[in-house]
Amino acid sequence: MKLLIALVLLLGVVADSQAKQATDAERAQARSMFADLIAMKSAEGLGQVPEVAKYLAAKLQAGGFDAKDIHIFPVGETASLVVRYRGDGSGGRPILLLAHMDVVSANPSDWVRDPYKLIEEDGYFFGRGTSDIKNQIAVIVSTFLRLKHEGFVPTRDLIIVFTGDEETSQATTRDLVENHRDLIDAEFALNGDGGGGVLDEATGKAKFIYLQGAEKTSATYSITAHNPGGHSSEPRQKNAIYDLADALRALQAYRFPVKSNEWTRGSLAATGAQTPGELGQAMIRFAADPTDTAAADILATQPSYVGRTRTTCVATMLNAGHAENALPQTATATVNCRIFPGTSIEAIKTELQGVVGDQVEVGIADRTLEALASPPRDDLKQAVGKAAQANYPGVVVVPDQAPYYTDGSIFRAAGIPTYGVNGTFMKNSDSFAHGLNERIPVASFYNDLGYWYVLIKELAGKPKGAAD
Repeated sequence: MKLLIALVLLLGVVADSQAKQATDAERAQARSMFADLIAMKSAEGLGQVPEVAKYLAAKLQAGGFDAKDIHIFPVGETASLVVRYRGDGSGGRPILLLAHMDVVSANPSDWVRDPYKLIEEDGYFFGRGTSDIKNQIAVIVSTFLRLKHEGFVPTRDLIIVFTGDEETSQATTRDLVENHRDLIDAEFALNGDGGGGVLDEATGKAKFIYLQGAEKTSATYSITAHNPGGHSSEPRQKNAIYDLADALRALQAYRFPVKSNEWTRGSLAATGAQTPGELGQAMIRFAADPTDTAAADILATQPSYVGRTRTTCVATMLNAGHAENALPQTATATVNCRIFPGTSIEAIKTELQGVVGDQVEVGIADRTLEALASPPRDDLKQAVGKAAQANYPGVVVVPDQAPYYTDGSIFRAAGIPTYGVNGTFMKNSDSFAHGLNERIPVASFYNDLGYWYVLIKELAGKPKGAAD
């Protein structure tokens, strides 16, 4: 009898899981859309982002969304897209679904395959934007179309927000929060440009999925040395280039203070348990005791983890001198900083000045809104877990703070808590975003259709047995 009950329960789980997966027709529709998006060269300077927005708007309108709920907002050569899926309001304020339509440019002569053609080969989809993040655009739109076709009425409004220049100035994102807040105001946002699942390098088995609740502020500073200059035949002890070099050596040797929050500690505790050797032990020790300087020092040697435990600043560009036969009058270094949430841009400027000394001047060359950490949400953690387990049974949800920044940083600064919930699973070694031969596993793309479907149903669907 117990065996029969267990079998019935198992069959129920399998049937429930299968019901959440996309049909062959829905998979084909999503693939076709994905291919069309990859073919659109939506990198900076090419003026194609508005065409992407128009293409998606037409798909959604043809799928039953009212034209009055579809908005395209031009900003310079680019644009953003906002689409509202109206709910009955019983579940509270709206949820945003974020992604960006632009990509980093790709030089076809450097690629093995055409970067602007979706190519399926050896179990992967290749092309610029396959992982960053036109896959999320195709999946989110396909999920909206599927839900609309099924007659699904969410318990709260769902709002697509696709920006057009996340990879560059984020002007479309700022335009939305500053000039169209009424259309994008929400309780929280789900960001397709953060999170993601990790597959084991050896076995390909799902290890965990990240739920990202915090990310860094990006700010760019200038470090400049000034000098009266003179003729190169009469060198002097003081030289702007040498002063700048001394300042950069000081910066190179400096480590910003160790910091942590519940997102970083939770992430390091979970991933440390699955990371062998000294690094894994250091992650576990730091998560348990952020004052463990020895553990922090080990993490600081790893490019993938140093940014999770402190602010980082690195020199990225140099400009010095005005003639080959003249002593330099100015020498300037561009320094990009990724600032730990809760630390101000001005505070880092002051700290930098103390590090590099008084022979050079630190200025703020470019700033963004200062990122904040979003509060944890148990309902979201449970929903992400259930959505991921539909394809990867037993996979665990790991909190995370990203060492980079996305549009999510601007939404957080504008008072909309934002969470990275990308459902694509891949090996770390298969990550080629911004690089040559960008790709994602084919299976992960199709699994993501079921993931977003379950995620939306969990957060904006009526509980089983609830009255309509």
